[in-house]
Amino acid sequence: MNPTHFLSLPSVARLTRAAAAAIAAGALTGLLSLLAAEAAAASESRPLRVICFGAHPDDCEIQAGGVAAMWAAQGHQVKLVSVTNGDIGHWREAGGPLALRRKAEVEAAAKVLGVTAQVLDLHDGELLPTLENRRTITRLIRDWKADIVMGHRPNDYHPDHRYTGVLVQDAAYMVTVPFWCPDTPPLTRNPVFLYFPDSFRKPNPFTADIVVNIEPVIERKLDALSLLVSQFQEGGANGGPHLVSNNPAQQAERTRQVRESFRNRQKNLAQRFRTEAAQWYPAEKAATLQYLEAFEICEYGRRPDQAELKRLFPFF
Repeated sequence: MNPTHFLSLPSVARLTRAAAAAIAAGALTGLLSLLAAEAAAASESRPLRVICFGAHPDDCEIQAGGVAAMWAAQGHQVKLVSVTNGDIGHWREAGGPLALRRKAEVEAAAKVLGVTAQVLDLHDGELLPTLENRRTITRLIRDWKADIVMGHRPNDYHPDHRYTGVLVQDAAYMVTVPFWCPDTPPLTRNPVFLYFPDSFRKPNPFTADIVVNIEPVIERKLDALSLLVSQFQEGGANGGPHLVSNNPAQQAERTRQVRESFRNRQKNLAQRFRTEAAQWYPAEKAATLQYLEAFEICEYGRRPDQAELKRLFPFF
């Protein structure tokens, strides 16, 4: 006997509507899954957007100039932001003229690296983690539509470094909150926030979560750093007249010294993080790498796994 003979016509109608709804729900679920997969694929195929925050006009270039050049060479978009204008960072010059000089230097370096540079009009040595500055950092991250955000750790040696780290760290998550800085559209997905390396151990040492071989662009990075004359050839705030010469041969020798000092800095990072490099490169290659940049994942942003990190750092 047909089981439907025991059901009233209204019951059959309800079952029919329920079946139709289930079919529709299944189709909608499938459509949503397809759209999500297409959105993920589109996200992975579009150029990455990276923004780095350094306390002064030279910090981003030192810490991330290599990966910045590598991203740029692949068509990704990179912005290096100097949070202060560096207007006391020289032993002989100060104020507006020095700020303009340092801005011109990082803009020249940015052209070599293939990236964008921006210098905020905040006084060197006076940066504080205020609400106004937090809003500024938030808007910059949102306007750039960043996938990756980099900055100093909050226990760095210089107060401007520390507070840049705090401001960037405080923007993590807040960049997704609609009614925080409502004049700027929030990000729908929290970026990955990363720290630059340092050697300070208290309250906690730097962890090299990502290690990148920058050997393909080491000369370009050194070329860019050599353009920051006020800071390096002339010694910045702790330099002196003994570093400045009108003799072309002596000027060339000083530039060579600066270049080799930064080359050795990258070699030292390679030695320091050789064990971590073996997690990203074959053991035989990791053992011979000469020039590395390294970054730590901030706990307050998105926590990527290694597969996502390899997508965000497409160099391996």
